[in-house]
Amino acid sequence: MGDRRVQILILDDEEIVGKRLKTALEKSDYEVEIFQDSRDAVARITEKEFDIVVTDIRMEEVDGMKVLEHALERSARTKVIIITGYATVEVAREALTRGAFDFIAKPFKPNDLREVIVRAIRELRF
Repeated sequence: MGDRRVQILILDDEEIVGKRLKTALEKSDYEVEIFQDSRDAVARITEKEFDIVVTDIRMEEVDGMKVLEHALERSARTKVIIITGYATVEVAREALTRGAFDFIAKPFKPNDLREVIVRAIRELRF
């Protein structure tokens, strides 16, 4: 891993959410790319290996489960964190079964997400 910056992709169809998270996470010196359109995010994941993918579960076009599967197919070491808007336990559990690292329920503060990311990075480094 060395001193390479952690690469994070955030997918949320609300632009304001992505922007707020990007600002907060860049303070921790992570490299962050944000997407609102799941098809664009999937295309980007195909091009580049991300350490962490944060995706909303419920979106138009491609849902978060597909993004989760695509990210893990692309790279088994990628940690995927799911954002659920209506924290239904079933959805979260299904995501974890399919290989998600963890989930976080809206509304949450950028710091809540940062804590989950720090845990994910710890696992990446071993």
